[in-house]
Amino acid sequence: MLEGRIYLVTGGAGFIGSHICELLLKRGDRVRILDNFSSGKLSNISALVDQYAGRIEVIEADIRDRSAVQGAVERVTAVFHQAAIVSVQKSVEDPVETVSVNLEGTVKLLESAQKAGVKKVVFASSTAVYGDSEELPKTEDMAVQPVSPYAGSKYGVEVFANIFSTLYELPVISLRYFNVFGPRQDPTSDYAAVIPKFLSRMLAGKRPVIFGDGEQTRDFVFVEDVARANLLAADSSESGAVFNIASGQSHSLNNLVVVLNEVLGLDFQPVYESPRLGEVRRSLADISLAAQKLGYQPKVPLREGVARTGAWFRKTTEK
Repeated sequence: MLEGRIYLVTGGAGFIGSHICELLLKRGDRVRILDNFSSGKLSNISALVDQYAGRIEVIEADIRDRSAVQGAVERVTAVFHQAAIVSVQKSVEDPVETVSVNLEGTVKLLESAQKAGVKKVVFASSTAVYGDSEELPKTEDMAVQPVSPYAGSKYGVEVFANIFSTLYELPVISLRYFNVFGPRQDPTSDYAAVIPKFLSRMLAGKRPVIFGDGEQTRDFVFVEDVARANLLAADSSESGAVFNIASGQSHSLNNLVVVLNEVLGLDFQPVYESPRLGEVRRSLADISLAAQKLGYQPKVPLREGVARTGAWFRKTTEK
């Protein structure tokens, strides 16, 4: 049983969640992970479990399991809520399951956290809530225009986060992640994010596949910067607020292939296929509010992040 200050990370065996766990453990905190391992992997946290035995606890359960969630929030100082169905494509194919996990599961978590006296909940929202508006950069006060069930579910949680902050006095902060990348990101899923998908193909000697003309842009942010933003949010006095978490720089997918080729020492031209339904065209964040209110500043530029991610992929492939 964990003693002292405890932080709950839902989806803690996932890509971003495992990095949040690592930062918490490195600074001396105790961590409880709630994960159903539908997309999270034990390999993401096995080294942490070995290294920090006695300060980390893993609960295997679904976020919609009320009893499990109630047990998970006991004696917890703050919650980092990462558990979700994160694929736009999967949400288009199964909107009911997406809403069930992302919205229903989160409301159960918020209710349990409020009753348990949790001091802060930090929720992983998404740039997808902005939709395909041509207005750039994206600012937190812009009108939201979700164009997929995934985006709708994330915005729905933001609404409930505000309700719980004001009506139930449970401080909740929503962080709108832009395009997060880095080590431990799964390249094998049909719904893998673009950088790991490109990396895995190129390191295997295959051309990267771009859906569309490649001129769509993304604001790529390294996973360590996102993990740091979560800790800053939890330690802040903010409540009921929404913040963009990104790099504040935009890159086309065509330019991304150029960077990957340069960093990896390769020379692949992309394969172009039909655009995917429900995906936004352009993305760029204004991160000034997070800088002002949370003290957030991204530290890892795209080229360095790609190099570190590529090194991790190569090491993993060699095993």
